[in-house]
Amino acid sequence: MFRFPIFFSLAISCAIAQQPENLSYSINWPSGLSLGEGSITSAPSGHHLDLSLKLEATIPGYPLRDEYRSRSTAEFCSDTFEKLSTHGARVTSEKSVFDAEKKLLRRETSKGGKSELAIGPCAKDALTFLFFLRKELAQGRIPSPQTLYFGAPYQATFKFAGTHQLKVGDNRVEADRVTVSMKGPASTTNFEISFARDAGRTPLVIRSQFAMGSFSMELVP
Repeated sequence: MFRFPIFFSLAISCAIAQQPENLSYSINWPSGLSLGEGSITSAPSGHHLDLSLKLEATIPGYPLRDEYRSRSTAEFCSDTFEKLSTHGARVTSEKSVFDAEKKLLRRETSKGGKSELAIGPCAKDALTFLFFLRKELAQGRIPSPQTLYFGAPYQATFKFAGTHQLKVGDNRVEADRVTVSMKGPASTTNFEISFARDAGRTPLVIRSQFAMGSFSMELVP
């Protein structure tokens, strides 16, 4: 499972870290009915990466909008993470700043809440970790359980769930499926991601559970 020549793996790692990327997604019900749009972007900025994930779905009586922005080093160590979310009547906005030298995370919400957490030397927010996970898959590895930061710290575990066929546009492609469980102070989130077996391990489908039911982000070719 997941075996590549070393020189090819290194080339893939550099490509994921250095190449701009702009992926578009459709947000769908399990039936396939489209609810909205999403995107995943990355852009190198000096010795850093600027990353974003956005989604907006149209659900009667339940607005659903998420935007996550992250800045990380080329080695996928987080510098900042911002979260802007609207889930029904619940609106949240917060920013986390990672101080690698002092091994501290400083978190501040739009309502004035502030907190500090001790972190390791290369802490990762959830969005930065998505790109790190792609690099690890390209090198034939599944990451070990670890702490990710999605505002609060979450204990995350990962499992390779097999290879399957997906329809992307008019084509059927082979994809590797990874399940993720994130357990935080007040909630547990489970989702799965299907990655293309291309050089960049492009995320093809992301499935997750929200208050209104199960939704998927599906790549628009």
